[in-house]
Amino acid sequence: MNSYERFCFGLLGTRMKGQREQYSQLRNDIISARLKTPFEVYLSTALVSSILVGLAAAAVIGLLSWVFRIPTMVKYKGAVPGFLVGLTPYSMIIGTLLITIFSLIIFGGITYAVFIMYPGIEAGNRRRNIDATLPYAINYVTSMSTAGITPAEVFRLLGDSPIYGESSVEARYIAREIDIFGRDLIDALRLVSSSTPSKRMKEFLQGAMASISSGGNLTDYFRNKADQYALENRQTQKLFLDTLALISESYVTAMVAGTLFLIILQAIMSTMSGDNNPMFLYAVIYIMLPLGSVAFVIMISSLTPES
Repeated sequence: MNSYERFCFGLLGTRMKGQREQYSQLRNDIISARLKTPFEVYLSTALVSSILVGLAAAAVIGLLSWVFRIPTMVKYKGAVPGFLVGLTPYSMIIGTLLITIFSLIIFGGITYAVFIMYPGIEAGNRRRNIDATLPYAINYVTSMSTAGITPAEVFRLLGDSPIYGESSVEARYIAREIDIFGRDLIDALRLVSSSTPSKRMKEFLQGAMASISSGGNLTDYFRNKADQYALENRQTQKLFLDTLALISESYVTAMVAGTLFLIILQAIMSTMSGDNNPMFLYAVIYIMLPLGSVAFVIMISSLTPES
């Protein structure tokens, strides 16, 4: 917690402690994202930052509105109620105040919304990373367990292996519950499984808890899970390649053949009608092609599995 967060917590921390139930989803997202900031501190920082950003934006935009006399640029030619006619000499002041208040609400609201959504976005990124690295982490866990290493030490070693990404982070939290808070392995697995954003990790940890509680062979459980996730990975990769092939064919059809067809058609129609206005061609070349290509890039990026 830095000095700015301490300042925000000092201002609003006491009030934020009573908002835990109202912001339960945010609190869960903060835990799932493994953010270092406590809930009360984060919410206090969000509110204070929203107010500061809103005030700063309102001051700048209000000043620009006054300097460039933006309210006077608005002309209304319809019927105006009588009480508003009397306010005409003050239109500059009233318009600037309205613009300033509107800027305060908009920029402050956007800042607050970003703070509220960020933990959920970060938790989603962690979920994808865990799902991508979990099969390889389980292979590592299976190897260590086969060598006769105790389950607690297996998770401790996994937490010390950064090559497994966010799966290693979850393992470090398990080791932390055991080494620092003195919990047994089942309690540590239960706590981490309840807060992890990945359903696959939750299922894996809950299965390990059931195997330990029932006295089953944990190594066999790890081995079965490794085989299961390896098969699921192959199926996911095959599905992604099939989807990628479909997207590539759609891109060639829509953005290559389609635009060429539109350009040729427009050239023929212009020749036949004698209209030399190139606006449609400009729209296709400078708007449709770039925006369409960016849309395909975003689509492929969103569908690409974490590596």
